[in-house]
Amino acid sequence: MSQVSIPSLLKKKQAKQAFAVITCYDAGFAKLVEKAGIDAILVGDSLGMVVQGHESTLPVSVEEMAYHTRCVARAVQQPLIITDLPFGSYNTENDCLRHATTLMQAGAAMVKLEGGSWLCDSIVKLNRAGIPVCGHLGLTPQSVNLLGGYRVQGREDDKAEAMLRDALALEQAGASLLVLECVPQKLAAQISETLSIPVIGIGAGNVTDAQVLVLHDLLGVTEKTAKFVRNFADGASSIEDALVRYKNAVEERSFPADEHTFS
Repeated sequence: MSQVSIPSLLKKKQAKQAFAVITCYDAGFAKLVEKAGIDAILVGDSLGMVVQGHESTLPVSVEEMAYHTRCVARAVQQPLIITDLPFGSYNTENDCLRHATTLMQAGAAMVKLEGGSWLCDSIVKLNRAGIPVCGHLGLTPQSVNLLGGYRVQGREDDKAEAMLRDALALEQAGASLLVLECVPQKLAAQISETLSIPVIGIGAGNVTDAQVLVLHDLLGVTEKTAKFVRNFADGASSIEDALVRYKNAVEERSFPADEHTFS
């Protein structure tokens, strides 16, 4: 497996080859993810809940994201490393650039931002500085208080249309990837087909170009998981085997199945 790049993921989309992404936060697990042949690692601010025990992602700092990015980056050579900019770190263009630079220097190959067209100017500025961007639409956990909880987004026609407009705006501004979280499969298919950049789904059905799950969720470590999660450790002979099973299921589009999908 050669080093994964943004162009190589774009080629997979163009060839209609689904690819797998895993969210993990440390060197030991990152090595297993790489060994399983996973294309990309997301160092997510979900570490606030998974690792630190918070009720949300909001308390996570830039310094903590940089620390976990360094842990992952030291362990792997091949997967594309994507790191979340945490809550409050990109409210202005200058803050966004400064904190994204910190994460890139820690070992990220791309940063991820939650939000719609209001981020376009920041994305342009990041690209000018040589920083690739992954967008994130649908359920955006940093906005959980505004959204009123962890709920499916885009079921109403007007909100679905607004999400498609936001997706197009992010792509036009220079986003290279897009995460769609907890959206109806029909909308996810429309956005994936409309955009030229790869779309990574989580709770968006098997119609996107890729899937992402949190490592602890797919290994059955998390006590309470969302509808879109499958325990790949069930019946697996090892952690690596569970990761390979996840990768194969994504590539074959047998995961997510109907029971993991929102309508």
